[in-house]
Amino acid sequence: MNHFRQLIGQPSGVALLQQAIAKNRIAPAYLFAGPNGIGRALGAKCFTQLLLSLNLPEEQQARDKKRVLDRNHPDFYWVEPTYQHQGQLLTLKEAQESGLKRKAPPQVRIEQIRDITQFLSRPPLEASRCVVVIEAAETMTEAAANGLLKTLEEPGKATLILIAPSADSLLPTLVSRCQKIPFYRLSDAHLKTVLGRLGYEEIINHPDIIGLSQGSPGEAIAAWEQLQNIPFELRQKLKKLPQTPLDALQLAKEVTTELDNDAQLWLINYLQYSYWQKSQDKLFLEKLEAAKKQLLSYVQPRLVWDCLLIQ
Repeated sequence: MNHFRQLIGQPSGVALLQQAIAKNRIAPAYLFAGPNGIGRALGAKCFTQLLLSLNLPEEQQARDKKRVLDRNHPDFYWVEPTYQHQGQLLTLKEAQESGLKRKAPPQVRIEQIRDITQFLSRPPLEASRCVVVIEAAETMTEAAANGLLKTLEEPGKATLILIAPSADSLLPTLVSRCQKIPFYRLSDAHLKTVLGRLGYEEIINHPDIIGLSQGSPGEAIAAWEQLQNIPFELRQKLKKLPQTPLDALQLAKEVTTELDNDAQLWLINYLQYSYWQKSQDKLFLEKLEAAKKQLLSYVQPRLVWDCLLIQ
Protein backbone atom coordinates (compact mmCIF):
# COMPACT_ATOMS: atom_id res chain seq x y z
CA MET A 1 0.00 0.00 0.00
CA ASN A 2 1.44 3.38 -1.05
CA HIS A 3 0.57 5.65 1.84
CA PHE A 4 2.00 8.73 0.06
CA ARG A 5 0.15 8.49 -3.27
CA GLN A 6 -2.00 11.53 -2.39
CA LEU A 7 1.04 13.70 -1.70
CA ILE A 8 1.98 15.40 -4.98
CA GLY A 9 5.17 17.28 -5.80
CA GLN A 10 7.23 16.33 -2.72
CA PRO A 11 9.49 13.49 -3.96
CA SER A 12 12.50 14.30 -1.75
CA GLY A 13 10.46 14.40 1.46
CA VAL A 14 8.62 11.19 0.59
CA ALA A 15 11.91 9.44 -0.24
CA LEU A 16 13.43 10.38 3.13
CA LEU A 17 10.40 9.09 5.03
CA GLN A 18 10.22 5.86 3.04
CA GLN A 19 13.92 5.24 3.61
CA ALA A 20 13.46 5.70 7.35
CA ILE A 21 10.83 2.96 7.31
CA ALA A 22 12.76 0.66 4.98
CA LYS A 23 15.95 0.89 7.05
CA ASN A 24 14.05 0.80 10.37
CA ARG A 25 15.67 4.08 11.40
CA ILE A 26 12.63 6.03 12.51
CA ALA A 27 13.62 9.22 14.31
CA PRO A 28 12.00 10.23 17.62
CA ALA A 29 10.98 13.55 16.06
CA TYR A 30 10.59 15.12 12.62
CA LEU A 31 10.29 18.68 11.42
CA PHE A 32 8.12 19.04 8.31
CA ALA A 33 9.35 22.42 7.09
CA GLY A 34 7.98 24.50 4.23
CA PRO A 35 5.43 27.16 3.26
CA ASN A 36 1.75 26.90 4.12
CA GLY A 37 -0.65 24.99 1.93
CA ILE A 38 1.80 22.74 0.06
CA GLY A 39 1.06 19.41 1.74
CA ARG A 40 2.87 19.36 5.10
CA ALA A 41 -0.26 18.38 7.05
CA LEU A 42 -1.19 15.79 4.42
CA GLY A 43 2.37 14.44 4.58
CA ALA A 44 2.07 14.18 8.37
CA LYS A 45 -1.18 12.21 8.03
CA CYS A 46 0.33 9.90 5.40
CA PHE A 47 3.43 9.23 7.51
CA THR A 48 1.29 8.71 10.62
CA GLN A 49 -0.84 6.15 8.77
CA LEU A 50 2.34 4.34 7.76
CA LEU A 51 3.84 4.39 11.26
CA LEU A 52 0.68 3.15 12.93
CA SER A 53 0.15 0.39 10.37
CA LEU A 54 3.60 -1.19 10.65
CA ASN A 55 3.35 -4.99 11.00
CA LEU A 56 -0.45 -4.95 10.87
CA PRO A 57 -2.64 -6.91 8.41
CA GLU A 58 -3.94 -4.99 5.37
CA GLU A 59 -7.57 -4.96 6.50
CA GLN A 60 -6.55 -3.30 9.77
CA GLN A 61 -4.33 -0.85 7.88
CA ALA A 62 -7.33 0.31 5.84
CA ARG A 63 -9.38 0.77 9.01
CA ASP A 64 -6.60 2.66 10.78
CA LYS A 65 -6.12 4.93 7.77
CA LYS A 66 -9.63 6.30 8.24
CA ARG A 67 -9.16 6.55 12.01
CA VAL A 68 -6.08 8.72 11.47
CA LEU A 69 -7.98 10.99 9.06
CA ASP A 70 -10.80 11.27 11.62
CA ARG A 71 -8.22 11.78 14.42
CA ASN A 72 -9.75 9.08 16.60
CA HIS A 73 -6.97 6.46 16.63
CA PRO A 74 -6.06 5.69 20.27
CA ASP A 75 -2.33 6.03 19.56
CA PHE A 76 -2.56 9.25 17.57
CA TYR A 77 -2.73 12.82 18.93
CA TRP A 78 -3.03 15.96 16.78
CA VAL A 79 -2.39 19.40 18.28
CA GLU A 80 -3.24 22.71 16.63
CA PRO A 81 -2.99 26.32 17.88
CA THR A 82 -5.74 27.56 20.18
CA TYR A 83 -7.28 30.64 21.74
CA GLN A 84 -7.86 30.77 25.48
CA HIS A 85 -11.42 31.83 26.28
CA GLN A 86 -13.23 31.55 29.61
CA GLY A 87 -10.96 28.75 30.79
CA GLN A 88 -11.29 26.77 27.55
CA LEU A 89 -8.91 26.22 24.66
CA LEU A 90 -10.56 26.78 21.29
CA THR A 91 -9.07 26.00 17.89
CA LEU A 92 -9.42 28.59 15.13
CA LYS A 93 -12.39 26.68 13.68
CA GLU A 94 -14.07 26.38 17.08
CA ALA A 95 -13.51 30.09 17.75
CA GLN A 96 -15.08 31.02 14.42
CA GLU A 97 -18.06 28.74 15.04
CA SER A 98 -18.62 30.32 18.47
CA GLY A 99 -18.33 33.85 17.07
CA LEU A 100 -15.16 34.60 19.04
CA LYS A 101 -13.00 37.24 17.35
CA ARG A 102 -9.39 37.90 18.29
CA LYS A 103 -6.83 40.14 16.63
CA ALA A 104 -3.87 38.00 17.70
CA PRO A 105 -3.36 34.59 16.04
CA PRO A 106 -3.90 31.36 18.05
CA GLN A 107 -0.97 29.68 19.80
CA VAL A 108 0.19 26.23 20.88
CA ARG A 109 0.08 26.55 24.66
CA ILE A 110 1.78 24.95 27.65
CA GLU A 111 -1.50 23.25 28.60
CA GLN A 112 -1.44 21.41 25.27
CA ILE A 113 2.15 20.30 25.78
CA ARG A 114 1.13 18.90 29.19
CA ASP A 115 -1.64 16.98 27.44
CA ILE A 116 0.98 15.53 25.08
CA THR A 117 3.13 14.49 28.05
CA GLN A 118 0.15 12.77 29.64
CA PHE A 119 -0.76 11.08 26.34
CA LEU A 120 2.77 9.70 25.98
CA SER A 121 2.97 8.58 29.61
CA ARG A 122 1.15 5.34 28.74
CA PRO A 123 2.30 2.70 26.23
CA PRO A 124 0.66 2.45 22.79
CA LEU A 125 -2.61 0.52 22.85
CA GLU A 126 -2.78 -0.93 19.34
CA ALA A 127 0.23 0.17 17.28
CA SER A 128 3.92 -0.30 17.92
CA ARG A 129 4.31 3.39 18.78
CA CYS A 130 2.33 6.55 19.48
CA VAL A 131 2.39 9.46 17.06
CA VAL A 132 1.92 13.14 17.94
CA VAL A 133 1.58 15.90 15.34
CA ILE A 134 1.97 19.57 16.32
CA GLU A 135 0.54 21.85 13.65
CA ALA A 136 1.91 25.42 13.33
CA ALA A 137 4.65 24.60 15.83
CA GLU A 138 6.12 28.07 15.25
CA THR A 139 3.23 29.52 17.31
CA MET A 140 4.36 27.77 20.50
CA THR A 141 4.71 30.04 23.49
CA GLU A 142 8.10 30.07 25.18
CA ALA A 143 6.79 27.95 28.06
CA ALA A 144 5.29 25.45 25.61
CA ALA A 145 8.53 25.17 23.63
CA ASN A 146 10.56 24.56 26.79
CA GLY A 147 8.03 21.98 27.96
CA LEU A 148 8.18 20.18 24.63
CA LEU A 149 11.96 20.05 24.82
CA LYS A 150 11.72 17.74 27.85
CA THR A 151 9.38 15.44 25.95
CA LEU A 152 11.69 15.33 22.90
CA GLU A 153 14.59 14.29 25.12
CA GLU A 154 12.72 11.15 26.27
CA PRO A 155 9.80 10.47 23.91
CA GLY A 156 9.54 6.77 24.79
CA LYS A 157 7.72 4.62 22.21
CA ALA A 158 6.60 7.62 20.20
CA THR A 159 7.31 9.74 17.17
CA LEU A 160 6.58 13.47 17.17
CA ILE A 161 6.02 15.48 13.99
CA LEU A 162 6.36 19.27 14.11
CA ILE A 163 4.93 21.30 11.24
CA ALA A 164 6.47 24.74 10.75
CA PRO A 165 7.50 27.15 7.95
CA SER A 166 11.23 26.69 8.56
CA ALA A 167 13.82 25.61 11.08
CA ASP A 168 14.47 29.28 11.87
CA SER A 169 10.91 29.66 13.19
CA LEU A 170 11.61 27.27 16.09
CA LEU A 171 14.06 27.21 18.99
CA PRO A 172 17.40 25.75 17.88
CA THR A 173 17.23 23.27 20.77
CA LEU A 174 13.99 21.86 19.34
CA VAL A 175 15.31 21.74 15.78
CA SER A 176 18.45 19.89 16.88
CA ARG A 177 16.30 17.02 18.13
CA CYS A 178 14.30 16.68 14.90
CA GLN A 179 15.09 15.20 11.51
CA LYS A 180 14.17 17.84 8.95
CA ILE A 181 11.90 16.84 6.07
CA PRO A 182 11.80 19.63 3.46
CA PHE A 183 8.60 20.53 1.64
CA TYR A 184 8.77 22.75 -1.44
CA ARG A 185 6.39 24.92 -3.44
CA LEU A 186 4.73 23.05 -6.27
CA SER A 187 5.28 23.57 -9.98
CA ASP A 188 2.36 25.03 -11.92
CA ALA A 189 1.60 21.59 -13.34
CA HIS A 190 1.51 19.94 -9.90
CA LEU A 191 -0.43 22.87 -8.47
CA LYS A 192 -3.14 22.51 -11.12
CA THR A 193 -3.24 18.74 -10.61
CA VAL A 194 -3.91 19.18 -6.89
CA LEU A 195 -6.54 21.85 -7.47
CA GLY A 196 -8.29 19.61 -9.98
CA ARG A 197 -8.31 16.68 -7.55
CA LEU A 198 -9.78 18.90 -4.84
CA GLY A 199 -12.56 20.10 -7.12
CA TYR A 200 -11.26 23.62 -7.76
CA GLU A 201 -10.99 23.43 -11.56
CA GLU A 202 -12.23 27.02 -11.87
CA ILE A 203 -9.05 28.30 -10.20
CA ILE A 204 -6.86 26.67 -12.86
CA ASN A 205 -8.05 29.19 -15.47
CA HIS A 206 -7.54 32.19 -13.17
CA PRO A 207 -3.89 33.27 -13.73
CA ASP A 208 -3.91 35.96 -11.03
CA ILE A 209 -4.85 33.42 -8.34
CA ILE A 210 -2.34 30.86 -9.67
CA GLY A 211 0.41 33.49 -9.64
CA LEU A 212 -0.55 34.87 -6.23
CA SER A 213 -0.46 31.39 -4.68
CA GLN A 214 3.25 30.92 -5.56
CA GLY A 215 2.98 27.16 -5.86
CA SER A 216 0.75 26.58 -2.84
CA PRO A 217 -2.62 24.87 -3.43
CA GLY A 218 -3.77 25.92 0.03
CA GLU A 219 -2.95 29.55 -0.66
CA ALA A 220 -4.67 29.32 -4.06
CA ILE A 221 -7.87 28.00 -2.50
CA ALA A 222 -7.78 30.61 0.28
CA ALA A 223 -7.21 33.39 -2.28
CA TRP A 224 -10.05 32.12 -4.46
CA GLU A 225 -12.43 32.05 -1.50
CA GLN A 226 -11.36 35.55 -0.52
CA LEU A 227 -12.01 36.77 -4.04
CA GLN A 228 -15.47 35.18 -4.10
CA ASN A 229 -16.33 36.95 -0.84
CA ILE A 230 -15.85 40.33 -2.55
CA PRO A 231 -19.15 41.41 -4.17
CA PHE A 232 -19.11 41.02 -7.96
CA GLU A 233 -19.87 44.70 -8.66
CA LEU A 234 -17.04 45.80 -6.40
CA ARG A 235 -14.67 43.40 -8.15
CA GLN A 236 -15.61 44.91 -11.49
CA LYS A 237 -14.94 48.45 -10.25
CA LEU A 238 -11.55 47.44 -8.86
CA LYS A 239 -10.39 46.21 -12.26
CA LYS A 240 -9.64 49.82 -13.23
CA LEU A 241 -8.63 52.85 -11.19
CA PRO A 242 -11.19 55.61 -10.53
CA GLN A 243 -10.94 58.57 -12.90
CA THR A 244 -12.23 61.36 -10.62
CA PRO A 245 -11.89 62.21 -6.91
CA LEU A 246 -15.63 61.63 -6.47
CA ASP A 247 -15.33 58.13 -7.99
CA ALA A 248 -12.36 57.47 -5.73
CA LEU A 249 -14.25 58.48 -2.59
CA GLN A 250 -17.26 56.38 -3.60
CA LEU A 251 -15.08 53.33 -4.26
CA ALA A 252 -13.28 53.81 -0.93
CA LYS A 253 -16.64 53.90 0.83
CA GLU A 254 -17.73 50.65 -0.85
CA VAL A 255 -14.47 48.86 0.00
CA THR A 256 -14.61 49.78 3.69
CA THR A 257 -18.34 49.11 3.97
CA GLU A 258 -18.31 45.71 2.25
CA LEU A 259 -15.00 44.30 3.55
CA ASP A 260 -13.50 43.82 7.00
CA ASN A 261 -9.86 44.65 7.75
CA ASP A 262 -8.50 41.18 6.93
CA ALA A 263 -10.30 41.19 3.58
CA GLN A 264 -8.97 44.68 2.83
CA LEU A 265 -5.40 43.55 3.54
CA TRP A 266 -5.85 40.57 1.25
CA LEU A 267 -7.36 42.84 -1.42
CA ILE A 268 -4.25 45.03 -1.38
CA ASN A 269 -2.03 41.97 -1.94
CA TYR A 270 -4.28 40.92 -4.81
CA LEU A 271 -4.23 44.39 -6.37
CA GLN A 272 -0.44 44.54 -6.08
CA TYR A 273 -0.06 41.32 -8.03
CA SER A 274 -2.84 42.06 -10.53
CA TYR A 275 -1.73 45.60 -11.40
CA TRP A 276 1.92 44.60 -11.59
CA GLN A 277 1.04 41.99 -14.21
CA LYS A 278 -0.91 44.60 -16.19
CA SER A 279 1.27 47.70 -16.02
CA GLN A 280 4.33 47.12 -13.80
CA ASP A 281 3.69 50.55 -12.30
CA LYS A 282 6.24 50.65 -9.48
CA LEU A 283 4.89 53.90 -8.03
CA PHE A 284 1.38 52.50 -7.63
CA LEU A 285 2.78 49.36 -5.98
CA GLU A 286 4.62 51.53 -3.47
CA LYS A 287 1.37 53.36 -2.67
CA LEU A 288 -0.40 50.04 -2.15
CA GLU A 289 2.39 48.86 0.14
CA ALA A 290 2.13 52.07 2.17
CA ALA A 291 -1.64 51.56 2.47
CA LYS A 292 -1.06 48.02 3.73
CA LYS A 293 1.32 49.25 6.44
CA GLN A 294 -1.23 51.88 7.50
CA LEU A 295 -3.99 49.28 7.83
CA LEU A 296 -1.67 47.07 9.87
CA SER A 297 -0.98 50.08 12.09
CA TYR A 298 -4.75 50.45 12.71
CA VAL A 299 -5.10 53.71 10.79
CA GLN A 300 -8.79 54.40 10.08
CA PRO A 301 -9.50 52.23 6.98
CA ARG A 302 -11.75 54.74 5.24
CA LEU A 303 -9.01 57.38 5.44
CA VAL A 304 -6.44 54.90 4.08
CA TRP A 305 -8.55 54.04 1.03
CA ASP A 306 -9.60 57.66 0.43
CA CYS A 307 -5.96 58.73 0.22
CA LEU A 308 -4.88 55.71 -1.82
CA LEU A 309 -7.58 55.96 -4.49
CA ILE A 310 -7.52 59.75 -4.80
CA GLN A 311 -3.77 59.55 -5.45
